[in-house]
Amino acid sequence: MLIQAKRGRWDASDVTGSGRGAKGEDGGFGEAMNITPFRKLVALPEALELVRLNSAQVGRTEEVAAAAAAGRVLAVDVVSQMDVPAFDRSAMDGYAVRSDEVVGAGELSPVALRVAGELFAGDAAAVRVEKGTACRVATGAVLPGGADAVVMAEYASEEGGVVSLRRAEPKWGNVSRRGSDIKAKTRVLSAGTLLDPAKVGVLASLGQSSVKVISRPRLAIVSSGNEIAEPGTPLGPAQVYNSNSYTLSSLVGQSGGESSILPRIEDTKEAVREALLKARADGFDAVAISGGSSVGERDLLAGVLSELGEILFHGVQIKPGKPFLFGRIGPLRVFGVPGYPAACLMVGQVFLAPSVRRMAGLPPARRTVKARLSRRIASRLGRVQFLTVKLADGEAEPVFKESGAITSLAAADGYIVVPDNVELIEKSEIVEVVLF
Repeated sequence: MLIQAKRGRWDASDVTGSGRGAKGEDGGFGEAMNITPFRKLVALPEALELVRLNSAQVGRTEEVAAAAAAGRVLAVDVVSQMDVPAFDRSAMDGYAVRSDEVVGAGELSPVALRVAGELFAGDAAAVRVEKGTACRVATGAVLPGGADAVVMAEYASEEGGVVSLRRAEPKWGNVSRRGSDIKAKTRVLSAGTLLDPAKVGVLASLGQSSVKVISRPRLAIVSSGNEIAEPGTPLGPAQVYNSNSYTLSSLVGQSGGESSILPRIEDTKEAVREALLKARADGFDAVAISGGSSVGERDLLAGVLSELGEILFHGVQIKPGKPFLFGRIGPLRVFGVPGYPAACLMVGQVFLAPSVRRMAGLPPARRTVKARLSRRIASRLGRVQFLTVKLADGEAEPVFKESGAITSLAAADGYIVVPDNVELIEKSEIVEVVLF
């Protein structure tokens, strides 16, 4: 059973911690550190809308090989320059005939015609069907001159150069007419169409070896923090490996974008400023900075961004991911992603991935399944909770521990969304799981 209550009022204790050095759920520190708390936590719908409105499709296009075009979005209309098929052709194995010569043909009254020749798919039409003759044809063969129908081979018996036909066919029976599939000068695919294997096949059937598509958005991925070490290098004292950059880069790739993982930056205002300015100068469409979006005294992104551009919001009524920051510097979108891995993943799934898809011109993608909750869960009123779960035997088992727990990611198949006015979901309730 869902237990609901009225939306609670925001309380400063939500974001400033509970005492000296108290660390918040996503890496922020408490009020005893003389920090400035989030000015305002925005509601999830408002945050999603602000990200959507500031994720316009990139204005660039590129030409790609048709063979590599699946998953890309057309930038222009595709207009056929030819009829498809380009000629009248046989739709069956059989005999090309004049339809008026097989009128009345049947099992008890076959029509005998002299076989004038044979055509296979790809053969030039060197045979003409004159009165009293037929031409043996294969499926896809050009219809020989003089013929206007094909009698299927199942209704024919050939012996000594003469075929006995036991079935009548109307004019153009078993014939694919020129232009019956696609006529020249017609629009076949519209700009904005997502290309799948079938549509790539259409391009090839029109003779197109390449196609103009919307360019993939380019994102810079940056991790901040003196505690970060790169995989493959020894860990120093109190260091952790940089997992967030790889999580975000993978999300960008799956969402139709291209990412570049840039070197880790130090916890200094100068390093944050330099990273943002470089991302803009290098022509990236967006930058995602992991860490530095909370309210600790070393969390510098908000201050630097407010100087260089604008902060659209800082802090969302969600768990995990409350410190998420979003803004822009001119055309450069800036995603300030929490440093804790589980919070980073959820912000990436909920905000970053849809933004990348929109910039790439791709339609929204959200796969869900229904499952029974394996145990009762409690939530906090006033904010939306994203609860990671694993699926087994039709049940959704919560696996979220805390925002920094790696197992919250490794064991999860997806997540459920607990609304901000729900404080309890009972065991065995049916929930909707959003799949990773």
